[in-house]
Amino acid sequence: MTKILSVNAGSSSLKFKLLNMPEESVIAEGLIERIGGSLDQDDNVTIKFNGEKHKSRQAFKNHEDAINLMLSQFKKFGIVDNFNEIKGIGHRVVAGGEWFNKSVLINDEVLNKIERLAAYAPLHNPANAMGIRAFSKIIPDATEVAVFDTAFHQTMPKENYLYAVPYEYYTKYGVRRYGAHGTSHKYVSEQAAKLIGKPLEELKMITLHLGAGASVTAIKNGRSFDTSMGFSPLAGLVMATRSGDVDVSLIDYIKAKEDISDQEMLNVLNQKSGLLGVSTISSDMRDLLDVYDTNDHAKLAIDMFVGRVVDYIGQYYFELKGADALVFTAGIGENSVPIRKMIIDRLAFLGIKLDEDANDKHGVETKITTDDSKMAAYVIPTNEELEIARDVQNLMK
Repeated sequence: MTKILSVNAGSSSLKFKLLNMPEESVIAEGLIERIGGSLDQDDNVTIKFNGEKHKSRQAFKNHEDAINLMLSQFKKFGIVDNFNEIKGIGHRVVAGGEWFNKSVLINDEVLNKIERLAAYAPLHNPANAMGIRAFSKIIPDATEVAVFDTAFHQTMPKENYLYAVPYEYYTKYGVRRYGAHGTSHKYVSEQAAKLIGKPLEELKMITLHLGAGASVTAIKNGRSFDTSMGFSPLAGLVMATRSGDVDVSLIDYIKAKEDISDQEMLNVLNQKSGLLGVSTISSDMRDLLDVYDTNDHAKLAIDMFVGRVVDYIGQYYFELKGADALVFTAGIGENSVPIRKMIIDRLAFLGIKLDEDANDKHGVETKITTDDSKMAAYVIPTNEELEIARDVQNLMK
């Protein structure tokens, strides 16, 4: 057996899973949330090991702080005696650009390119690169692999991934839609096919990765056909702190009014917009749902979030000429009963009927529509870490 650590660094979270491979058995797993944000009264550190769940509450300035805590907890709970027991480390990296269309072993050149692609994913690639460097110092003998979110979307047809700008911008600079969350969309589509009982290659589905970062993907015959994120993860849906789609003319207009630089404008769109910007109180969907009935800004932010999701579902439903399934995943998609209900209720005109009892669950794999619904909807907890570990094992060979 070989111990492989899968690391999934989100914009404000660190999800990890230590597995025995090739058995695919989980040794330990955990989640650190609210990295770089303010704490509330809830625990934000969870580690599961040996049938027990250990929770704590701690502030983290950045992802490096979170990594150091995770590794110290591994020793504290006896998960490993020595870090060298971990033979492989797989890193989820959001942006691979035109350079990477599959997972690769990490060397100095690969790490340099990941950092150079920061413009494509400013909230993620820098954190990914920092994590890679941190692990390289602590466990230098481990095989490190980069698994790219963009790889799954390389199958999109050209008319879906190109922008209607001068074609030379694509050939010279790689300007195109890359998408993100590809590992997650791929995993949940495969799981949905198993639940439906048909080969993935015969199905059409719309997968909803709804978390702090959020995206929708149209999947046709097992391949990504279209996706909401674009050149960077800034495009598409309303997200925790990201604006999603905006009229580009607004950028120069706001810059002039606020007298801010290009970088400051990007920071506004990436870090001060979305749920946080509209609600004015929080980027966390749970906080906003708590005051949905009493705070107009929170209600507006949630209604905008749900509305954009429904917009993309409608677009992809017509692009695919119908769909066999709708799949909810990631933090909000897996756990937010009211958000799923709001989305499904708005799709009633398509003959989609919510099973209220089935929907009243958190983080479990289940069908949430009635048997007479014209399109099935499922909740499928994503398992990007397992997909990552499989790639690490293959490349270690």
